[in-house]
Amino acid sequence: MNAAHGLAIRGAWRPATEAAVAALPATLGVFEVASDDGEIQLIGYAGGRSLFGLRSSVTAALARDSRTSLKVRVEQNMQYISRWKELLMLHIGRHGALPPLNDSNDIIELGRLGPAVQGDRP
Repeated sequence: MNAAHGLAIRGAWRPATEAAVAALPATLGVFEVASDDGEIQLIGYAGGRSLFGLRSSVTAALARDSRTSLKVRVEQNMQYISRWKELLMLHIGRHGALPPLNDSNDIIELGRLGPAVQGDRP
């Protein structure tokens, strides 16, 4: 078991269907959107300005990708910015780059997780 394993979102992956997204809580937290083959496409968060928390933030994120075979996992977390940055650092450590749908400005002010970070795939 490697050190990065404990940093990943532990929530189960679920299909990104309308019903599954509608059942998400209206709370603060972080989420990951992945393609059907398990590649993380976006790491996002639901903050204090998200009208319906994770539910509305995930809905907006899914609208950025026209594929229908996506999956999502969420984590309720009051420290959503710190946790979001941690997940971005984990992804960069494993893959060398941000997820494809994350904005390039998301990398600003990120630290590094090290030494070589690897983890489980969705």
